[in-house]
Amino acid sequence: MDQMVQVGLIGFGTVGTGVVKILQRNADIIARRVGRPVVLAKIADLDITTDRGVTVSPDMLTTNANDILDDPQIDIVVELIGGHEPAKRFILHALSKQKGVVTANKALLADHGEEVFEAAFQAKADLGFEASVGGGIPIIRSLTEGLAGNRLTSITGIMNGTSNYILTRMTLEGRDFSDILKEATREGYAEADPSLDIEGIDAAHKLVIMVNLAYGTPVPMSAVYTEGISNISTVDIAFAGELGFTIKLLGIAKLKDQVIEARVHPTLVPTESPIAQVNGVYNAIHLVGDAVGDIVLYGQGAGSLPTASAVVGDIIDLARNRMYGSFARVPATSFQWESRKPLVIKPMAEIESRYYLRCMVKDDPGVLSTISGILGKYGISISSVLQKGRKQGQPVPLVILTHCSSERGMQSALQDINVLPIVSEPTTLLRMEGIE
Repeated sequence: MDQMVQVGLIGFGTVGTGVVKILQRNADIIARRVGRPVVLAKIADLDITTDRGVTVSPDMLTTNANDILDDPQIDIVVELIGGHEPAKRFILHALSKQKGVVTANKALLADHGEEVFEAAFQAKADLGFEASVGGGIPIIRSLTEGLAGNRLTSITGIMNGTSNYILTRMTLEGRDFSDILKEATREGYAEADPSLDIEGIDAAHKLVIMVNLAYGTPVPMSAVYTEGISNISTVDIAFAGELGFTIKLLGIAKLKDQVIEARVHPTLVPTESPIAQVNGVYNAIHLVGDAVGDIVLYGQGAGSLPTASAVVGDIIDLARNRMYGSFARVPATSFQWESRKPLVIKPMAEIESRYYLRCMVKDDPGVLSTISGILGKYGISISSVLQKGRKQGQPVPLVILTHCSSERGMQSALQDINVLPIVSEPTTLLRMEGIE
């Protein structure tokens, strides 16, 4: 093993530090797996003075990413700075020089993936992005290789650890969203600006990437209905529990008759289901294939070492390819570039689901019949009702679970319900999954 594979790292933050730790700590086993040493040659970051808790030679550090991109000795470039620019420019530069590229940049791949994927195809260069979805969970490799012989009918899962952590604590402790979010921020489980996590955008980025790989079709972010958890109330969590359900933020994709539905929103799932048992910062992704049946991948969806584990896995994969002169053996998009085709993305108004409704109503005779009449007008039938006791002069909650109905019909019914004089505030609507 007299030759070596040289790696350049752009971004020496939390995940980048984890990558350095793993490459140093497991250098021997990585060399044995690849067949030659994999050596970290250079690290670029705007801040090269802060102590990261790992020892690297000062000669390896630079503030100029071009010192990595233009170095002919560097075989693999790892991009871990995140965001759209300059990350996209760095990745395209590296691919144009036929360097292998590893990235964890889900936002870039969701928003500009087609440009990046085409650049990799044209350059016949390797592109690894296992760490972009699910942290340490090997979901990308499962989609592109392990389950490549299957027609996947659905992808459902908890794809954001921060939101799951908040919902878990709200469920277990009965405390409000805002209180838990403040504590999660102090404890480092939520970013100072948590909007990407709590509004479902991070999960939507991941879902876009998975749908692209699972179905061989480009998916614009604008086609994915996205709703976060900031309006989830402990009242609804408690009612859901009474009815045998747990609320989770889910990413959901389904393929039927060559039409895809892709959506992210808070969802009621049966409390006994595997997804409902996933708590804290953990992620879980449930895949259904026509040959393999049900597969659930579970693990830490974020964090320095779990995410770095996925990055190093890609580095090893690309290093093996280079050792044998094989590039882009597995297409970055899972399907051969010329074999991909656009599929129809079903508008949200056309999806069908079961629904949870909580109406705050006057405790008057005929309230239920009035609301059920409106639902019936739009073809929505009621599965069950939970009505709480009287509070003198105050609105009371009326909770309704429906049978499967169309989103368009439900939204039309809500407009009629919310203008009723017996309804004191906008009705809460949550969708339901995992019920036969």
